[in-house]
Amino acid sequence: MSEDSQHYLDKKQFFQQLLTIYGRKPVLEALHNPQVSLYKVHLADSNRRDGIVDQIIAAAEAKGVEIAWHERRALSRISKNGKQDQGVAADLQLRAYRPCSDIDSGALRQQPQSFIALDGVSNPQNLGMIVRSVAASGIAGLIIPRKGCAALSPLVIKASAGALFNCPMYHCEQLLPELRRLQAAGAEIACLSSHARQSLFEQPASRSRVYVLGNETEGVGRDTLALSDRQFKIPMANGIESLNVAVTAALLAFASSMSGD
Repeated sequence: MSEDSQHYLDKKQFFQQLLTIYGRKPVLEALHNPQVSLYKVHLADSNRRDGIVDQIIAAAEAKGVEIAWHERRALSRISKNGKQDQGVAADLQLRAYRPCSDIDSGALRQQPQSFIALDGVSNPQNLGMIVRSVAASGIAGLIIPRKGCAALSPLVIKASAGALFNCPMYHCEQLLPELRRLQAAGAEIACLSSHARQSLFEQPASRSRVYVLGNETEGVGRDTLALSDRQFKIPMANGIESLNVAVTAALLAFASSMSGD
């Protein structure tokens, strides 16, 4: 591989680890958080240089973070939320945030691994708690689609209590095509469903497995269920039908890690 090609790949990998947040208070909080590594702060040139904007500039300069000024429309394209960004955005560097394509057949077949994938989990609080459980459990990672799932927003960072910066996460555009790819690469796709017959705790995995959790009201989508190799339930007592998705993720993450998946 040529030096130019390697430089391109290194640069591509670096930018794939960036997560952009927006809003004056979230960006200022990120700048004051010693756990957070920031690559760049983006400011609209229409911002008034007073109050919290001045605090952001001072904090970025003190931390040695580059500040880039943009025309208002350009800043909206960076934040992807022009109505709520308040003219401020920042790129966070998450070393454990990677494209799902990094999970390839070689990694899946080398030794059994467990992943949790989210199918339409839209509540930021739930997502943050799921991130924390995945980070604490030690399983291989969390798969988060950009479409149909809550964004990794400041609310998620707060709900994860900082675990977002240590959680192995894999991002993709849409979940279903990625599940098909992982299935073809050798992973078993297992959906959690209250209607399943098999108990989660009675079926240890003999190969890499992706557990899919559905959204807070409807569960796993119909197309995802049709694709799955297995469906599991968590046995319930006292007439309780289901658990909160974040609680389910915690049980699943720790059960998988302790069983040696």
